[in-house]
Amino acid sequence: QAPLVESGGGLVQAGGSLRLSCVGSEINFRLKGATWYRQAPGKQREPVATIASGGAKDYADAVKGRFTISRNSASRTLYLQMNNLKPEDTGVYSCNVSTVWGQGTRVTVSS
Repeated sequence: QAPLVESGGGLVQAGGSLRLSCVGSEINFRLKGATWYRQAPGKQREPVATIASGGAKDYADAVKGRFTISRNSASRTLYLQMNNLKPEDTGVYSCNVSTVWGQGTRVTVSS
């Protein structure tokens, strides 16, 4: 099994919500910080939200107030709750821990 597996992407209308999940089969998110990244079509990958091992959270300015990163150590799952989605949120979202990356899940927001 891949060390990080994302799910939860899909097609949603602007203003809608999605919750992304990232399951770490061999990773304890409480011991290491984790980051959600996204790559929009034709653009470079960029960090969206980070949760430190101690629990501190940080967000890109473009998603502050709309996205929430969280984790469940018992289930080894990292989450990204995305509300009030905008077309510019469209992209492939990937989770990252240190040098380990998931395969990504695609989010498409229609206007």
